[in-house]
Amino acid sequence: MDRNTFLHTVEKFAISLDEANIPYQYTDQTALIIQGVQLNEKRQHINILIQWDLLETTYKLFDSFNPSAIERAKSQACFTFMDNGARVTISCHFNTTIKTDPYRISVSTGRGEVWCKSLYAYLYENNQKYAADIEAYLEAKQQEMNVINEQAWNQNNYQALLNRFGDPEVTARKIKENPEWRLHPFRKYFGDVSGKKAIHLLGSNGVKGVALALLGAEVTIVDFSKENERFAREVAEEAGVSMEYIRSDVMSLQEKSGQQYDVVLMELGVLHYFISLTSLASIVSRLLDKDGIFILHEFHPISTKLISSSGKKHKVTGNYFDPTLVTLDVAFTKHMPEENKKDLAKVYQRQWTIGEVITSFAKAGIYVEVLEEEPNHKVHDIGLPKTYTIVAKKI
Repeated sequence: MDRNTFLHTVEKFAISLDEANIPYQYTDQTALIIQGVQLNEKRQHINILIQWDLLETTYKLFDSFNPSAIERAKSQACFTFMDNGARVTISCHFNTTIKTDPYRISVSTGRGEVWCKSLYAYLYENNQKYAADIEAYLEAKQQEMNVINEQAWNQNNYQALLNRFGDPEVTARKIKENPEWRLHPFRKYFGDVSGKKAIHLLGSNGVKGVALALLGAEVTIVDFSKENERFAREVAEEAGVSMEYIRSDVMSLQEKSGQQYDVVLMELGVLHYFISLTSLASIVSRLLDKDGIFILHEFHPISTKLISSSGKKHKVTGNYFDPTLVTLDVAFTKHMPEENKKDLAKVYQRQWTIGEVITSFAKAGIYVEVLEEEPNHKVHDIGLPKTYTIVAKKI
């Protein structure tokens, strides 16, 4: 079955199930192919998981395909039929609700939307059958995203930085007044950084890097924005410190830096630029010296994925477990004039749960010593987490 026929068949069944109000999701190789993963297996099998208490209804729905008798086991049931040369298996798991599966996602086929089990679910299940193919797909997709995101971060960003911080001389003066404050709330985990080698991955405008340099660290910043680099170098010069700035996406860093560092830092709004934390964790592990420390300070997914706030009102409007890519404005957009915003390109992001983050780094041999969840300090948001800090070391 060629891809066009495959997608047509998938869409056909999806329409039938949707019209009959039967919750479903494509699974296994069917789901992976729909999501773009290239598999060595021939596309001769289509797997559909349906709501268990609608099994008889589903069976009648596909009666014209001359399905096999329903096979029942202790925890599941299934039936099969042939269509366009492919074997179709429709199954269910008893007492399991399809719609509450956290990794059930809607995927566009180009002509419609179908429900699939996310490819991430197969990675988390340690399904070695598909792991290599999924990782290869994610690596290729990451490269595509890097190109798009890099372009987005090189469109008038320098002007946005001036609008936000002021000119480099003013920015440098403010950092020098209190460099430790620029590293709040994770400064306490650094200890004495004098003489230590520190690398800030996706270090952006260099404000944190300059602060670390003023405290005596040997600083390297990695970022793919030439406009961020320009601003960072100007601020460093005005502050009277030196630091290395490597213009690169993090995934290509291994080709440009073979050093190890006492401190590896990532902070605020950077993890979502990676669609596979496995590769990122591996790079962090290589960068860390055997006695080094990894500090990750990020926005809490409760505030970025789940809850939307307006004054005193808070609503659960998101899905905490949603693993799909989202398209958003570049972070600096809010510092641009209104007339320029409409022309700015978007960026692609993958928003992670805390469990996904910790698990990914743990698998790379990085153990977590501290997980601190920091509160939102706005009066109306008291009691809600805003950010979190992870402090970790190599095993």
